[in-house]
Amino acid sequence: MNTLGLKHIAFIMDGNRRWAKQRGLPVSQGHKKGADVLIEIAKAAKKMGVKYMTVYAFSTENWQRSEAEVNQLMELLRHYLNTGFKELEENDVRIRFVGERYMLAPDIVEKMAKIEQASADKKSVELCVALSYGGRQEIVAAARKIAQEVQAGKISPQDIDAEVFASHLYTADIPDPDLMIRTGGELRVSNYLLWQLSYSEFYFTDTLWPDFKEAELKQIIEDYTGRERRYGKS
Repeated sequence: MNTLGLKHIAFIMDGNRRWAKQRGLPVSQGHKKGADVLIEIAKAAKKMGVKYMTVYAFSTENWQRSEAEVNQLMELLRHYLNTGFKELEENDVRIRFVGERYMLAPDIVEKMAKIEQASADKKSVELCVALSYGGRQEIVAAARKIAQEVQAGKISPQDIDAEVFASHLYTADIPDPDLMIRTGGELRVSNYLLWQLSYSEFYFTDTLWPDFKEAELKQIIEDYTGRERRYGKS
């Protein structure tokens, strides 16, 4: 499929809990189904020629959920770090993680690092998983790094521009998203990639993430390629 220059899609994978509740299932089953869908959509994106895919897997705000749900999510993460991501590696998908790693358990952080190392030479698609991530926190962290470099005399305040600032973000070495897709019917970005989405196209769908399929992704890409993007022009 010709994606007409569409290199990078960002996803907010919303609706796992509602999907489970609608079916009378435990919330954990919704998250499990959502994780399975992520793997299928990553493989579909590869077929469509998308080179980068960033997904909002767990926000810094998600730590405020009940202890039981957070524990379930962490156990599910451990499972997919051991199994699901291996399937993506076998499909030539490079995997990386962005976010506040210090908030995660040491065994999870260690496994994340091993996956990043093991998949570093994969070239078809780069999957960036935002885990324990918040857009404001990322911007604050970048500002802190720059301030430290100014204090150390490495750069001067006059050197700081948008390019320098972007180079201190978690996603410094990948292009900004062309398109952001949010499932689940909500119409907001929820502290996600606040800097990177500045010029992205948005698409909101009522489909809950566990019901999101390759066919809908194709339809959304077709909608995107049909849009007239002026980027500040009248």
